Amino acid sequence: MADVRSYTSDELTALLPLPEREANKYTRGVLFAVVGSAQYPGAACLAGTAGQRTGAGYTRVTTAPEAEDLVRSCSPSLVVRSFEGLAAADLPVARDGHPAACVVGCGFDPNDEKSASLVHLVLKHAAAPVLVDGGALQTLASSKGRRLLRRRFVNGWPTVVTPHAGEAARLAKPFDLPMDDHAELARAIALAYGVIAAVKGPETFVSDGEQIVRMAEGTPALAKAGTGDVLAGMVGALLAQGLDPLDAAVLGATLHARAGRAAEALMTSIATTAEDVIDAIPAALRSF
Repeated sequence: MADVRSYTSDELTALLPLPEREANKYTRGVLFAVVGSAQYPGAACLAGTAGQRTGAGYTRVTTAPEAEDLVRSCSPSLVVRSFEGLAAADLPVARDGHPAACVVGCGFDPNDEKSASLVHLVLKHAAAPVLVDGGALQTLASSKGRRLLRRRFVNGWPTVVTPHAGEAARLAKPFDLPMDDHAELARAIALAYGVIAAVKGPETFVSDGEQIVRMAEGTPALAKAGTGDVLAGMVGALLAQGLDPLDAAVLGATLHARAGRAAEALMTSIATTAEDVIDAIPAALRSF
């Protein structure tokens, strides 16, 4: 079994993407979020606004037509477009000095063919780090999903996955991966799919297939609908600012946990919602 470690406070502080004096919205990173659905429009709001709060300079939310107005109303500074007509040329390309990343899957129906085609489009054509979450994760377990992940790995385009235990089980099934140890499960998923895997739970384990990192600052207050969308937006924003994918996942999970605790201190563990966690991101950032 590989060693499991935790990042020190100094390591985490050093990763915070403080903007340069000469920064502009593009040098601070473009976050391209392909998220939400007619059934779950709130996921697009949560992922997009969490990405903004975690430092992405320019956040574009591409969502279901039925969700566009709601997403615009939740944050006027989000750039909002419809899924309709989304093409390969629309997806970001990360360049030196102009980092970018994609988040895909928050609020998707895992059994919807149109959602699967959007996931395939992003995996195939986003020449930038991609975070896959929610309903998009099931798509990865298909033969086409695994083939696209291999292509991304060969091209040097990082992919991060953020499954909870149930989603991790579905990823484990094609490879018959053992499920009894979440630390080893994160490592096994990372190796099997060529990704950075963050298996969420009371303790979150993040692995790139070599290292396994434990993050144990969470709280039951985060056991609410929508908090996973918030985490996806936060990690996506860190990827969009050019952080190493393993570092982005660990720092994002830690900030998410600390924001949950800050929200809990104000709202109680019973009343805290995903929206409260977003509001508490500044307090999490100040905790370093």
